[in-house]
Amino acid sequence: MKHLVLALQFLTRLPLPAVQADAQDFAKAMRWFPVAGLAVGAAAALPWWLLQPRDPWLGALAALIGWVAITGALHLDGLGDVADGAGAAHGDRARLSAVMADPHVGSFAVVAIGLQLLAKLVLLHALTPVQWPALLLVPVLARIAPIGWTLFLPPLHAGLGSRFREGVGRLHLIGWSLAAILAAVLTSPALLALFVAVPLWGWWLRAKLGGISGDGHGAGIELVETALLLALVLLP
Repeated sequence: MKHLVLALQFLTRLPLPAVQADAQDFAKAMRWFPVAGLAVGAAAALPWWLLQPRDPWLGALAALIGWVAITGALHLDGLGDVADGAGAAHGDRARLSAVMADPHVGSFAVVAIGLQLLAKLVLLHALTPVQWPALLLVPVLARIAPIGWTLFLPPLHAGLGSRFREGVGRLHLIGWSLAAILAAVLTSPALLALFVAVPLWGWWLRAKLGGISGDGHGAGIELVETALLLALVLLP
């Protein structure tokens, strides 16, 4: 239970009691990231389900606000940092690390975050009422992805991205992957796009950045969520 609470505290802004934990406990919290994603999914799917019948745009906007609010824009921050780093580094990995560590927001980050929010809004508007169970599961499945990236990508530097490495193993990835397949069978086969989007982002990280970091995880979660929404729209 401690590890689940830590996962919820890290990935959401839910008001939870403080728990005593060490670095090992924090690392093991990654095992529960998909469960924390269920809280994120509920924050998006519930307002969408309530308001979409009245007006699809209103439902989409309410879902997006709930999505961003419960995460505290945590992953959008990672997306912005990766966009700034990739846009400004021009292949220089030392400069890349410096730009990503800079707390200031550059033009690449602004554009990437703006496009990401716009993409989610449009895709949420395009969903049909019967797809609400799949929408609930999108954040869950997207939070399986960091387990895979942690296991198969080298850490870019010492930081959040490397602290989880000792807390997960391949059995956790296999178990959650089987759960994702079952979820897709029960709700929408389009969710199987997870198994395309996750390796693609991992390949991009390895080729362009050299490894995984906390920002890489955050950006990847955002992009995988959007990829799954796109799949639901194009392959309902």
